[in-house]
Amino acid sequence: MQLPLQIVFHGLDPSDAIEARIRGKVEKLETFHQGIMSCRVTVEQQRGHRNHDHRFNVRIDLHIPGHELAINRNHDADVYVALRDAFNAAGRLLEDEVQQQRGAVKAHELPQHGRIARLDVDGGHGYIETATGEEVYFGRENVTGPPFENIEVGAEVRFLLEPGKNALLARRVTVGKHDFGA
Repeated sequence: MQLPLQIVFHGLDPSDAIEARIRGKVEKLETFHQGIMSCRVTVEQQRGHRNHDHRFNVRIDLHIPGHELAINRNHDADVYVALRDAFNAAGRLLEDEVQQQRGAVKAHELPQHGRIARLDVDGGHGYIETATGEEVYFGRENVTGPPFENIEVGAEVRFLLEPGKNALLARRVTVGKHDFGA
């Protein structure tokens, strides 16, 4: 880390044991992401209606290149559980960030819209005319509803495109009104 770790206590006295746990958790975070520039951990004890009803809030503020991450875990009766939950969430955020930087996070596909142009019921396949006028092949196994045998030429469909050996293929074909042409 470029800046020293900051640990802040609110509503409770500083604790060597809690600080040691936090330092260990921060070291583990650095294994997820080598570019952590700074980290501030705030542990707050909130008093309930009765003096023995204590809840803990843990907030972690991380700065990595291009991003500021804030993790907040509220109201756990055990400070170590609150620390665990907050640092687990921080680890997941850092792992997600590393995967996005590597390009490993898959973008969600957007469904395409079209109409059934041709069907070969006996052959178990057909062609969808896309909104751009292209025809895309689909097989019986790619229809999610209704059954392939109930599909008619001209029906509006929604589908996902997938690269095939020689051309694009339609998969997850569903029949019904889907704002065609929008």
